Amino acid sequence: MRSPAFLRNPTTFTIFGAVAAFCTYACAYAFRKGITAVTFEGMVVAGISYKIWLVTAQVLGYAASKRIGVKVVSEMSPGRRAGSILLFIGLAGLSLLGFALVPPPYNIVFLFLNGLPLGMVYGIMLGFLEGRRQTDALVAGLTASFIFASGFVKTVALTIRADWGVSEFWLPFVTSLLFIPPLLLSVYALMLLPPPTAEDRTLRTERKPMDGAERSAFVGTFRVGLVLLIASYVLLSAFRDFRDNFGPEILRDAGVENPGIFAKTETLVALGILFMMGLLQRVTDNFRAFALLNGLMLLGGALVGLSTYAYSTGLLSAGNWFLLTGLGLYMAYVPCNGLYFERLIASFRYVSTVGFIVTLADWYGYLGSVGVLLYKNFGQSTISYREFFMYGAYIMSVSYILLVVASFVYFRKRFREVPEPVSA
Repeated sequence: MRSPAFLRNPTTFTIFGAVAAFCTYACAYAFRKGITAVTFEGMVVAGISYKIWLVTAQVLGYAASKRIGVKVVSEMSPGRRAGSILLFIGLAGLSLLGFALVPPPYNIVFLFLNGLPLGMVYGIMLGFLEGRRQTDALVAGLTASFIFASGFVKTVALTIRADWGVSEFWLPFVTSLLFIPPLLLSVYALMLLPPPTAEDRTLRTERKPMDGAERSAFVGTFRVGLVLLIASYVLLSAFRDFRDNFGPEILRDAGVENPGIFAKTETLVALGILFMMGLLQRVTDNFRAFALLNGLMLLGGALVGLSTYAYSTGLLSAGNWFLLTGLGLYMAYVPCNGLYFERLIASFRYVSTVGFIVTLADWYGYLGSVGVLLYKNFGQSTISYREFFMYGAYIMSVSYILLVVASFVYFRKRFREVPEPVSA
């Protein structure tokens, strides 16, 4: 598809691409996060909370999707991206219809089927955005969408339930229907983006699909640093997902009963992250930008622990604590969803694709999320969601900081030892 002439202007291209990415993934989130807006109070299956079953099934589907996506995303050609996004989101929507029609507990399986196709959408979308001079701003728009959309979808779902009287079982499907028209328009906008230019490839390194041998070679080249980074990402992802999935329960335990708080807090977090990520566009030295991203991630990890301590001692209100933990988690989480690996590839001049590495890290991250859910239910079932999240915040904060420092020391040493570009 030929790109329109107005996209030849760098500023126009950046704004258009960031908005298209933001809107597409925000709409995709509506097919996933409607289920987290309700609590299914009092429902238990085999002695376990029904919502725990639902969230665990969905996260397992996501984890399986990421494992499949390591191959599918990394090998996908540009011409198949848009159609694949619509296909996968469509399948996720049909699974929500199945969840509404089939009675519990048999409908739990439909949450697994919901996560199974959705887990590959993010990695596919990165293919539209990576390897460009404007990638930092474009990915900032993309990542801001899942911060904003998480709270926005919850607020929309709770509003629908209050105003339309939709049952908890139909709520996820009805919520997703509202986002179909903007989704189609947003994907069309992504299709209009031109491919990276020769100057883009010079500045950020060529990007291309990777087969199995190329994926193994990449992991072997940076194994130690990737293991340390992914280990930190597992901790981070698990507790970010826990906060996202059980936000209503955490805040209710803290005495906050206001559905609109999700859109408010997550919108503020999204704006802050968007501003910080957008500033990286000005940093042309790739390894310097990589170092700055590591610093931002460390600050985020520290903020989670420090804000939790301030809340526990009465220095912060519950609402501000929830806001600051979200800001800290996303300060650390967002870079690893594109920009961290974008700058890593560009620093070492390694011909590859960001979608592969992000999907690989996400696979382990969602396995960690399942582990946290199971531990909460079977190991710490007597404490509240708020208390569990507070204890986890301390552990995650300290462990995360140590692992990120170790991974950065490794990559800095490798960068200094290999002055010549690394190639696939």
